[in-house]
Amino acid sequence: MTAPQPLIAGNWKMNGLSASVAEAKAVAAGLGQTPARVAICPPSILIHRLADALKGTPVLVGGQDHHWDDAGAFTGDISAEMLADAGAKLAILGHSERRAGYRETDEVVAQKVSAALRAGLEPIVCVGETLEQRQAGDTLAVVTGQTRGSLPADLRGKAFAVAYEPVWAIGTGLTPTLEQIEEVHKAIRATLVEQFAEEGRKVPILYGGSVKPGNAAEILHAAEVGGALVGGASLKAEDFLGIIRAL
Repeated sequence: MTAPQPLIAGNWKMNGLSASVAEAKAVAAGLGQTPARVAICPPSILIHRLADALKGTPVLVGGQDHHWDDAGAFTGDISAEMLADAGAKLAILGHSERRAGYRETDEVVAQKVSAALRAGLEPIVCVGETLEQRQAGDTLAVVTGQTRGSLPADLRGKAFAVAYEPVWAIGTGLTPTLEQIEEVHKAIRATLVEQFAEEGRKVPILYGGSVKPGNAAEILHAAEVGGALVGGASLKAEDFLGIIRAL
């Protein structure tokens, strides 16, 4: 079976002002030929501007989170439909910063995934263990449990990605060994096949956690790594392009 097309997505988190649109345009201008799909997920206030600036280029725009309802009295929240209306094509859901800081459970993430599908967005669903869970030997149980619990059945036949982000590696400069990355990605693949049969082999499994130009090549060529979810290094076009070119 043909391997899934790689996806490299930049997660700007709570970074970026109007001037940052120039960095996104520089990514598109410097992209050239790549086997990967490329996406940038800025703060929601920049989605419309990036979608306009990147129109006609291969670079996709995504959101970083959304509510599970399509509308309502949820002050400060935005819906998947709002993201799509602004020009988003994808949505990051279940990031560890949402799970920890906002107490999002697997059930909540699964609701949001269904909402993304309702709005025509492609979900990027994040899973990953804390340092304490890894030290306790619970990594595979935690990650496969999150995978099962966060992926609703209505994903069958739809495009989506899973991103493995060890919590202890996000923004710390630390990265797991290639053997550790491959072990977890293989366990996620087995879980996807268990849930979605042969369709589960087509889902790209991204790695995220201190990915940068200097380590991207070895990570992106590891077994069952189908791309990357990039944090800080996606804020500068030069660094982000360096990761994309490492494929």
